[in-house]
Amino acid sequence: MSGNEAMAEAAVLAGLDAYFGYPITPQNEVTAYMSQRMAEEGRVFIQCESELAAINMVFGASATGKRAMTSSSSPGISLMQEGISYMAGAQLPAVVVNVMRGGPGLGNIAPSQSDYFQATKGGGHGDYRNIALGPATLQELVDCMPLAFDLADQYRMTVMLLIDGLTGQMMEPVILEKKSGRKLPPKDWALTGAENRGQRIVRSLLLGNGALENLNYQLQKKYRHIEKNEVICEQYKVDDADIILVAYGIAARISRAAVDMARENGIKAGLIRPVTLWPFPSEVINKAAENFRIFLTFELSCGQMVEDVRLAVAAKSPVLFYGRPAGGIPTVEDVFEQIRQLTFKEKVEK
Repeated sequence: MSGNEAMAEAAVLAGLDAYFGYPITPQNEVTAYMSQRMAEEGRVFIQCESELAAINMVFGASATGKRAMTSSSSPGISLMQEGISYMAGAQLPAVVVNVMRGGPGLGNIAPSQSDYFQATKGGGHGDYRNIALGPATLQELVDCMPLAFDLADQYRMTVMLLIDGLTGQMMEPVILEKKSGRKLPPKDWALTGAENRGQRIVRSLLLGNGALENLNYQLQKKYRHIEKNEVICEQYKVDDADIILVAYGIAARISRAAVDMARENGIKAGLIRPVTLWPFPSEVINKAAENFRIFLTFELSCGQMVEDVRLAVAAKSPVLFYGRPAGGIPTVEDVFEQIRQLTFKEKVEK
């Protein structure tokens, strides 16, 4: 299947109740696929009049306790930021998929990773976070969908999947199956009708003295728990590595092959691949930096995740960057050449 269609089917299997979307390249296949599959399942599909409408429909469906989702691409996600912030304030679960394209502005439809800041630092107004997942293969994308819905329901927050236009369009074999999920808390906050029970209110407008401040402290406590308990990352040939690449998504697939090429040429390279972009695997990277090593962050951008890598390394080792923006995709050989040059430079300096 293509990445977009595989992700859509995985969401259906994960129990998606309502999908709201607006067409935008390179994720149009998601909306087209959902228009058929959700009808087949007797669930809700609406092609909305805009991205603003889509995210606010997600808000409404989520407030009733249903699993709701939208997907878009970079400028469309930008338009959704106010709604995502409102959902953070109201503590509503939702899944949002960003099939990233080149930017800034209208940009192009080529694959990019330049929305990392937007996804991991909040993106909208206020002190809030989204859980952000960055799968590297179509099978991992499929496997991340039930996880995303479970995380959203468990923590009552938005979970955003970051994939790029190439991952959305490429085709790979996938195994699609319903999987048993986490044991989740009851949705005793949902608006399901107030007969025989007390009133429930879902809102982000808190005007009482100290009420909004208390909400922020509550959210921050939740975020610290997530940072401690929900980090997912892969380490590949890191133990004896002299140079460690840090990359996610499609860039990590290129990096893994470049690490293998480096090993074949006698260079001890390794890879740390964050799957959760937030919470970020800071402790894993910090521990890897205890023995002096060179870190090379590779992204399809001008450098965004590299800032989190530098914070995690905490000046224990040098952190360098390599990347291309706006749809430029380096080859395995390009990344290997960066590794080779860094290794040669280190030998000369010694």
